[in-house]
Amino acid sequence: MATRSIPRLEQSSSALFLCDIQERFTKAIHEFDNMAKASSKLLRGAQILEIPVFTTEQNSKALGSTVDVLKKDIPENSTIVDKTRFSMVLDDGTTDKWLRDHKVQNVMIVGIESHVCVLQTTLDLLKKGFNVFIIRDAISSCNKQEVPLAIERMRLAGATITTSESALFELMLDSKHPHFKAISGLIKTEKDSTKAALEALTSRI
Repeated sequence: MATRSIPRLEQSSSALFLCDIQERFTKAIHEFDNMAKASSKLLRGAQILEIPVFTTEQNSKALGSTVDVLKKDIPENSTIVDKTRFSMVLDDGTTDKWLRDHKVQNVMIVGIESHVCVLQTTLDLLKKGFNVFIIRDAISSCNKQEVPLAIERMRLAGATITTSESALFELMLDSKHPHFKAISGLIKTEKDSTKAALEALTSRI
């Protein structure tokens, strides 16, 4: 009997995509603060685990740059790209080259909007053969009703839906991981914001 292939996050082959969490969206996005805090937690975890980060900003001249609360957590050597295309998979090959250079197989996505840029990025990455992991507590849209619909479409297309805390533990695999103490401390520090984000999620399911 053939073994079923189940996508799993692995530290050595995973990357984090930070999608368009910009200044002009702070008042428009549903549960923006909770989404940003979950994204920040994953960004800090990525730094600890040395997970590469690819960041995009949608038309930054009009919509502003990445919000300060996240900008400070983006690794110094991270790539930040301005775009007009909704998908983070850019026409000029920038994204493809970055993924090859970092030997990425698994992509975690945080950001906005769930039903536009996050969705189109997910579909493009799946088409190219990548495993995509949607961080459920770290994505949102202006209209909250769009979020579960986008989640369902991405799930049906083949993406894996998970949470920031679950992803960090999956990347470590074992409590003997050398960075377990640091990641556990990060998760404990963000316990209240994680609870608030998850309660917000379940209230809109």
